[in-house]
Amino acid sequence: MSRVTPIFVDLVRVETRLYNEVSARLRAERGLGLGQFEFLDIIDRVPGCRVLDIVGELAITVGAVSKAVDRLVAAGWCVRVAHPQDRRSSVLRLTSEGEELLTASRPVVESQLALLTAAVPPGDLTRIAATLAALRANLETGRHGRPGGEA
Repeated sequence: MSRVTPIFVDLVRVETRLYNEVSARLRAERGLGLGQFEFLDIIDRVPGCRVLDIVGELAITVGAVSKAVDRLVAAGWCVRVAHPQDRRSSVLRLTSEGEELLTASRPVVESQLALLTAAVPPGDLTRIAATLAALRANLETGRHGRPGGEA
């Protein structure tokens, strides 16, 4: 086994456990899962957000994003609005209910993550953050890990 494989396994297991714990608390307190929270957050932060913007950020398929957005629309948390320059495309916007839910959910996510990472010294978290940011940037610049093996 290479020296990188155990790091990869730990990274995946840590991500899975953090994700599951944060999602469970968010669902219990606000009625939405972490995946839904991530979509709402992206729609909120990306001006003129389209399905393809979410695809690019999360590296999942267009079909998966479209279905998830349909569920957000059905829940009343966002709407699809015709794109001002391209009528074949739509822009995603949060509804007032979606904005309120996102605003109320952010502290839940932050506090649960703080609780789950409290045993890690702050300097170590800073180094982990820098390392992960560099790795992510390298992967995204190289267009690695896109859905369907796209490069």
